[in-house]
Amino acid sequence: MTKRDIKKVVLAYSGGLDTSVILKWLQTEYGAEVVTFTADLGQGEEIEPARKKAEMLGIKPGNIFIEDLREEFVRDYVFPMFRANALYEGVYLLGTSIARPLIAKKQIEIAEKVGADAVAHGATGKGNDQVRFELGYYALKPDIKVIAPWREWDLTSRTKLLEFAETHQIPIAKDKRGEAPFSVDANLLHSSSEGKVLEDPSQEADSIVYQRTISPEEAPDKATYIEIGFEKGDADSIDGEKLSPATLLARLNALGKANGIGRLDLVENRFVGMKSRGIYETPGGTILIAAHRGIESITLDRGAAHLKDDIMPRYAALIYNGFWFSPEREMLQALIDKSQEFVAGSVRLKLYKGNVAVVGRSSPYSLYSESLVTFEDDKGAYDQKDAQGFIKLNALRLRTLAMRKRQAGK
Repeated sequence: MTKRDIKKVVLAYSGGLDTSVILKWLQTEYGAEVVTFTADLGQGEEIEPARKKAEMLGIKPGNIFIEDLREEFVRDYVFPMFRANALYEGVYLLGTSIARPLIAKKQIEIAEKVGADAVAHGATGKGNDQVRFELGYYALKPDIKVIAPWREWDLTSRTKLLEFAETHQIPIAKDKRGEAPFSVDANLLHSSSEGKVLEDPSQEADSIVYQRTISPEEAPDKATYIEIGFEKGDADSIDGEKLSPATLLARLNALGKANGIGRLDLVENRFVGMKSRGIYETPGGTILIAAHRGIESITLDRGAAHLKDDIMPRYAALIYNGFWFSPEREMLQALIDKSQEFVAGSVRLKLYKGNVAVVGRSSPYSLYSESLVTFEDDKGAYDQKDAQGFIKLNALRLRTLAMRKRQAGK
């Protein structure tokens, strides 16, 4: 398919400088009709300005799609991921990664609705997002044409982007005229900051980088206590108040922000091969994963809990690398979801100066038995003499190995 064969393109459009330049570039380079899609994922910015900017750039009102996806995002993407306690490289809560498959899914749905020939995104050729978007596109519509301008055009610097924008009378926010200190991506789960002043990993990030949290030093001197309720592995209430998924996460974000919780300075390994440094803020997610592990600690059997911990790095890597729609992620999800059948109850947490501590947990399905673990008289619930045979059986192979070493003179 040549450029001139493409008549209509659905663009993932934020209204910012990059995607506005891409919009005009698609019109001039491809001569195509552009359809814009703007997803409200709780990024904390007004969405309507994107509509006005698209209209100003010549997009017909019927070709502008704006959707509030906050509830779907948390319910169908964030919560399933948190059932797995997913952390990439042991620390990253995957805030950017988990948003991309939903955006890709909606773009494909719109492309089919309007009869578009192609979809386009604004991810660069160095990052992970190009992979995440495009794996999502191809998984859902294998014959779709994908346009990735950063891999095609010669606008290889901020200066060239600004020159293109000025030539085509694209409005530029005043703070974009200078060299931007860093780039930001945000949604209801997190915000991430990368590039420019953050590219030297030996230097501490300036306080202006942080968008969603106060510093732990500035947090209140008095601890905040909250109780999170769970049903089948998903949080559904705070302090007894039932909340929708997006409302609950927003409430946790506010609590995390006020207590300096959720900051992460990370050098990570990108899927494309390079290392990158990012500043991540996930206040509500940091609280939520601590609470989820807290409720699992009394409701999951040891074997199930340890199996989940074993597969978690693989599951997290699949999401990080863009394989949300892969059969192996869906298989792992089925296993994870099965494990959550009795993960219900409540967890009490103490929030204090950047820290989250589980201080209490209860469940109608608890496997914890005071009569078994007590140091007092257990009234025959556990015969301690049984431990002798248990230990001897487990020591058998170790004793056999030790005897062989002795015979070999080692």
